[in-house]
This record gives sequence, C-alpha cells and structure tokens, in this order.
Amino acid sequence: MTARRLRASLKGWGGVGAMAVACALAVVFALLLPLSSAHGDGSTGIGGQGVARGTQAKAAECTDPQDQSLSPSSDESGDTITAIKKRGYLSVGVDQNSYRWGYRNPNPKDPKKGSDLEGFDIDLVHEIANQILGDPDRVRFHAIPTNQRIPAIQSGQVDMVVRTMTITCERLDLVAFSAPYFVTGQQVLAPTTSGITGYNKSLAKKKICSAAGSTAHDKLDADQKAGELVSSADISTTVPNQLDCLVRLQLGEVDAVVTDGALAASQAAQDPTVALKGHTFTTEYYGVAMKRGSNDLVRRVNQVLADYLKSGWRTSYDKWLAPTLGADSPSKNPPAAQYK
Repeated sequence: MTARRLRASLKGWGGVGAMAVACALAVVFALLLPLSSAHGDGSTGIGGQGVARGTQAKAAECTDPQDQSLSPSSDESGDTITAIKKRGYLSVGVDQNSYRWGYRNPNPKDPKKGSDLEGFDIDLVHEIANQILGDPDRVRFHAIPTNQRIPAIQSGQVDMVVRTMTITCERLDLVAFSAPYFVTGQQVLAPTTSGITGYNKSLAKKKICSAAGSTAHDKLDADQKAGELVSSADISTTVPNQLDCLVRLQLGEVDAVVTDGALAASQAAQDPTVALKGHTFTTEYYGVAMKRGSNDLVRRVNQVLADYLKSGWRTSYDKWLAPTLGADSPSKNPPAAQYK
C-alpha cells in the first residue's frame, strides 16, 4: 500500500478501525518513517558505553523505579552521543496510532506536504533532537508495537523509545530509563452503556483486553493470581498494539480495555461510544527508554527533560492532552525528578 493510499484510507476520525490498518502495518513491517530531513550513513541505533559512570538499579534492589535514573548532564563527549552526532540524526521508536500522543494526522493543514506524526510524545522527541543535534527535525521515526519496544532498544534498531512507556523495576533490568516526564495510572475503558463501573466486581465474567508486554497486562495477571481481581474475569485477550484493544471493543469482541488512563482518555475522545470507568488504580511514570550502558545519552536526555519540564512541557500538554484529561487529572502537572 502506498503512503498516498494509506493517508486516504485514514481520512476522518470516524474510522478508528482504519487506524488499525496502520497499526497492523507497523507490526508486520516495523515501518521506518523518515519524516524529517536526516543525514547519516543509514545505520540505526547506538549502544556504546558512555563516558559518565554509573548504572541503574536492578529490580532486586529497586523500590521506586521512577527515581533510579542518572543525574542530568550537558556533556556530549561520550561514545553514544558522539556516534549519534557523527551519524547526524536520532533513531527513535514511537507510536503512530495513539491519538494525541503519537499519531499520523489524517487531515493535515497542508495536504501537499503529507501528514507528519504529531502528539505529546512527538513534541518531546523533537525537543531532544533540537538540544542534542541543533535541529528538531533530525529524527528518523520507527513505528514500534507495544510488545517490541524493549527488543528494538536492545537490538540497536533505535537509540531510544518515546512511546508512553512506563518505568518499572523489571524493565530496568532490560533497558535504561530517563527521569519521568509524565505520571498516569491504569484505568478501565468500556462502552458508555456498559454496566462496568471500574476496576471492581463489575468485571466479573467480562472479557478484558490489554496489550502484550504492557504494565496493564502485568497488573491484570498479578491481581488475578493474588485474588485482587475477580477470578471469573477473562484476561486472555492480548494484542500487539494497545489501539487494537479499542478496535476489539468497538467490534464487541471484548467487554472492556485496561490501559493507561491518559491513553484511555484520548481513545474516549476519538469514540464517544466508549468512556472511562472509575478512577485510575495505579500510579505509573512514563520515561524515555534507552539501551543499558548508554549512560552519556541517559544523562543528556535527563538534562533535556530538566529544561523541558520547566517550559515546553506545559505548552505541549495544554495543546494535546488537557482537553481530554480534565482539570482534576493526576497528570496535569509534570512529575518531580529525583535521581540516584
């Protein structure tokens, strides 16, 4: 399918199902999206050991994963950043199907220029590129499914993933994280007419969808084993991409979706037939994920975040997320950063 035909198929938000086509393509082809002018030798992903010393805490000794990142630094002499600068662009794993986070707008202001990726996470990527490379457009985007975020980093396919990725102790054994840039929590999404009222006994005998490899699925599985989720709830439906759950909900194949509340709010904004049910029942922090050992890049990204959270974060939040999250959202302010 050509890019022109793909854009035509996505025209209008009435077709969230059409967006699933783009999602499926991302899964099958691991689509590379060279949206910006980028120069280099065509290589992707840099692993090297940075000059700055220090390692992130492992799960066995981790209690507050969001506070385990390395202190900020503006030093760009480390191996990882040096290689990125030599290449001339950042290689970044993102989502292209999460409305207002990372999505391809089917109705761009200038159709002649095509439809670039837009959203809260995309704004952050451009800021990182601007501070490290002096140009916000020196980025090559890769559409990465939810369950391929960590493999894409470990294999060197991308330098980093900026894709609503929750910082967890278990993931700190596999990848490095920046300090947090967003706080949210798991929440239930269900049809507006559903009798489901939240993460409670109303989920009895209901089929629940979550993305494979997500913290939502891990929470459902752990709670059911611990007896904190009603045993008759069916949590067997998992999908590669979180958006696939919304499509299955619309088709009546599942009764509810469990995902991050901020993502769920954006999906409810797309489709008025679904709604958030109850309140968030966890507290989670999104971070920029990078390869373990790339300490110079982690520290540099943390310096970018330290600056961004003081100014650009609010502008991006008000543009993309405030209209759907509301004034009482736990996400309305940037999280305070603490370091090892």
